[in-house]
Amino acid sequence: MRAYPILLLLFLAGCSSTTSSERYDIADDVAPESSPTLDHIENAQPRYESRSLAGNKDYTLRGQDYKIVDANTVFTEEGYASWYGKKFHGHKTSNGEIYDMYSMTAAHKTLPLPSYVKVTNTDNGKTAIVRVNDRGPFHEGRIIDLSMAAAAKLDVVKHGTAPVKIELIQVPKPESSDEWQSANPHFYFVQLAAVTDEIKAKKMAMQLEQDFSTQVDLEKAESAEVYRLRLGPYLDRDEAIFQRDKAKTNLYPQAFIITSQRELEQK
Repeated sequence: MRAYPILLLLFLAGCSSTTSSERYDIADDVAPESSPTLDHIENAQPRYESRSLAGNKDYTLRGQDYKIVDANTVFTEEGYASWYGKKFHGHKTSNGEIYDMYSMTAAHKTLPLPSYVKVTNTDNGKTAIVRVNDRGPFHEGRIIDLSMAAAAKLDVVKHGTAPVKIELIQVPKPESSDEWQSANPHFYFVQLAAVTDEIKAKKMAMQLEQDFSTQVDLEKAESAEVYRLRLGPYLDRDEAIFQRDKAKTNLYPQAFIITSQRELEQK
């Protein structure tokens, strides 16, 4: 099962100093006393997703350096798989999502978050496709931590670990935003400024549209008379990064990216 979970979450998720007993309801990871039948659970469905803002920086843990894999690189790896379950269920993963032990997900030390991999149990030939959204495991020889559902599909739960081969699945970036297959995607914004004068904010928004040749989002804060000026929204994280870097060289050195979940507009 997953090793050093607190150290990993402290480093990658920026958590405050928290002991294991404070963060988790149980000290040792276990399977639930009862759970839905997992025999026929479906594989994760690979689709293009922009990298998460959290969990995708190179890092050092316990003296070991980890460099995040390029998503466009052919990547395979062999070693042992472990799994994690009830202890971590409902807690945040390294990219800020909530871990669900009944979904087809996994943790890996260096693959982009999120990404999709094919996992083959080399003992029995069973395969599964999982979505990687967490970091780990940090036991010697273990290359991937499977959710309980994925471990059940590969017949790993009863053994605890199993020898596996993993293969990164390449998913090309859609040419059009209409092709992005997500009912509730992450939208990216580049925040530039916050002003208290509504008329001034509207004038700035019009000027920004001309200066950056892109959409500008003007949003009023709920708790104060403040108007936030943001470029976007963008479905593509890379586009948001491009616009942020452009803004930093054009009078907005403090520009930064934020995310929001919104329903796609019906065409």
